[in-house]
Amino acid sequence: MINKNSGISRSTILGYPRLGAERQLKKATEAYWAHKITAEDLLQVARQLRLDRWAEQRQAGLDELPSNDFSLYDQMLDAAWMLGAIPDRHRGHAGLDRYFAMARGTDEAEPLEMTKWFDTNYHYLVPELGPDTEFRLDPTKPLAEFDEALRAGYLTRPVIIGPVSFLLLSKPAWEGGDFQPLELLDRLVPLYAELLSRLAERGVEWVQVDEPCLVTNQPDSVLQQVDSVYRLLAAVRQRPKIIIASYFGRLGAALPVLAGTPIDGLALDLTGAGAANLDDLERLGGLPGRRLIAGVIDGRNIWAADLPRTFESAQRAARLAGEVAVAASCSLLHVPLDVTRDSGLAASYPGWFSFARQKLSEIVILARGLNEGAAAIAAELGASTDARQARLNSPLVVNPAVRRRAAAVGAADLDRGSGYPERRDEQRAQLGLPDVPTTTIGSFPQTRGLRRARAKLRCGELSPAAYDEVMRDEVRSVITEQEHLGLDVLVHGEPERNDMVQYFAEQLDGYVATEQGWVQSYGTRYVRPPILLGDVSRPAPMTVEWARFAQSLTDRPVKGMLTGPVTMLAWSFVRDDQPPAETARQVALALRDEVTDLEAAGIKIIQVDEPALRETLPLRAADRAEYLRWAVESFRLTVGGVANRTQIHTHMCYAEFGDVLDAIIAMDADVISLEAARSKMAIVADLAAAGYPNEVGPGVWDIHSPRVPDTDEIVDHLRTALAAFGDRVWANPDCGLKTRGYPEARSSLANLVAAAEQVRQDSAG
Repeated sequence: MINKNSGISRSTILGYPRLGAERQLKKATEAYWAHKITAEDLLQVARQLRLDRWAEQRQAGLDELPSNDFSLYDQMLDAAWMLGAIPDRHRGHAGLDRYFAMARGTDEAEPLEMTKWFDTNYHYLVPELGPDTEFRLDPTKPLAEFDEALRAGYLTRPVIIGPVSFLLLSKPAWEGGDFQPLELLDRLVPLYAELLSRLAERGVEWVQVDEPCLVTNQPDSVLQQVDSVYRLLAAVRQRPKIIIASYFGRLGAALPVLAGTPIDGLALDLTGAGAANLDDLERLGGLPGRRLIAGVIDGRNIWAADLPRTFESAQRAARLAGEVAVAASCSLLHVPLDVTRDSGLAASYPGWFSFARQKLSEIVILARGLNEGAAAIAAELGASTDARQARLNSPLVVNPAVRRRAAAVGAADLDRGSGYPERRDEQRAQLGLPDVPTTTIGSFPQTRGLRRARAKLRCGELSPAAYDEVMRDEVRSVITEQEHLGLDVLVHGEPERNDMVQYFAEQLDGYVATEQGWVQSYGTRYVRPPILLGDVSRPAPMTVEWARFAQSLTDRPVKGMLTGPVTMLAWSFVRDDQPPAETARQVALALRDEVTDLEAAGIKIIQVDEPALRETLPLRAADRAEYLRWAVESFRLTVGGVANRTQIHTHMCYAEFGDVLDAIIAMDADVISLEAARSKMAIVADLAAAGYPNEVGPGVWDIHSPRVPDTDEIVDHLRTALAAFGDRVWANPDCGLKTRGYPEARSSLANLVAAAEQVRQDSAG
């Protein structure tokens, strides 16, 4: 089964989805956490998934397969484990329990911080490093998975996070001085040299070393370290051939540095912003005598490739290196597994979409074209052109009325008319809230009963009317629960919502939802991003009746809950035939209609969540101003039609916000809530330093961990916020409670309310 193709081009990928066709990894992992299966049971599921993945790739015709791209939770967590970067607080556990303690935390120990993987919706776990960190190599996982593949007949290319990116993506665990993890590079490189030797002893021919941080702006000092590191690693006496992989964009100044080292090849993203890599490589004179993995298939979106255009890029790439492999631009982790598993999707939109398995076929077609000539794939090139033209000319894509409305937007539509101080006075008079108001972010636990009701609705066992009554019962329960706990501003709990983006996508023209389009967001959290394929409009109100019903159950204010336009784009697969700014404007106008209808229905607080604002920030600084301009504009367009007395909230989570603080201020939401617990309230100092002028709710409880924070811990967090913002502080978790169970949510919220009351009393005293 080992295939050593002697053609001029090979076919490969940088990584593949882990979840399994039936989400086997999620089910097995959560069963292990619930003590329903053993560690060996979980590991056996993982072994079978790896074998299935390799078989799929080989059956599709790939010449070279990756290994060690599989993870039980996260690839950065795996790298930290391999390098011995394990915090002391997690060393009380062993084996898988220690691994998952780092990922999820325990009652005694907080987990590693989690943040977004570059500008994707994937979350990675952030290694914690200090000046006293002692690395210790444990190569068990990459070696074992290479051996496992070899026994099955596959000679694979192990995938490893590179030393520079590992350190740049880590955080200082030391609260003093100006230590940065990159200072540990000299200490880390010998472990990578040892790893290369161990891989070579095992029979590894090629190793893929991922350095994605090099597509971001890096100073000359870092690029000099990159040059030094890879000269040292290339000099290891017994090693596999090294290919350095980058993805998500243009390498820029890092490209000549990498090309100037003695490494054996590069994997380049040649799509989107990364297309400039091809021009840059041509100017450098290519990679004569070395290998190029040409990422000409978009690994992050689901549109079928424009094969004629893509084939031209592959042909250009083939002229620039001694050996070329056709590939996707990045790991296929970021797309669903197989479009044919989605009933009706492939039939309704023939030739429009390409999920992971279909991308394998596209890669193989292009490699065959390079090997045998364009005539050998003429039928596939023609079919691709026909399918693309059918999509772009479809009435599902173009709506003239939507385009006229978007073109008519003016500056007045983005302005609420009064500044925050005036709005604040009217809102406080209307709402009558105490100091440090308590609230939640939106969702309450999605119980087994709710999931069962949703499944019965899908298969016709429950009528829409009966389903709505189940949801109303849950809303009644959630409102009663919050009143009993003593929360000041309530939510209806969102029981009717399957996902914060998909729920709205299913009600907006221009979107289509998937049934089996699962993509990993983090750990066992999978989402089904909808597909934004045409001009967007709102046929009817989406949330108004639910908000009106919830408000009728209580005298306390209930927030209306919407997902903002930037997040609606970021967490969808977005059309590729017009600029994203125009698409965001269309979505904003549809949401604006919903905001004004909520206000007319008597909803006094409306939250428009934008958790993806930071994650969508372009990786290159030069591209950011334009993105932030239209991102802020789309938010302000969404909320610009309401009166001063209506309080507008927004929410953001799990990202590094320092680069977008000016944009957050420019959004001019009356209240912003954001993740803060895992980062030890670091965002408070950042917002204060930026002069954030409005109200703020830094999350005081990390809902992605099962641990319950005690009252004293929350009090400490609130005091940190109060010291910076005085009477402009809210008390809230750092995200919605959808993934938590009621016992822990109830206990944590009780502690949050008690903590808010304590700091009020402290202030009064």
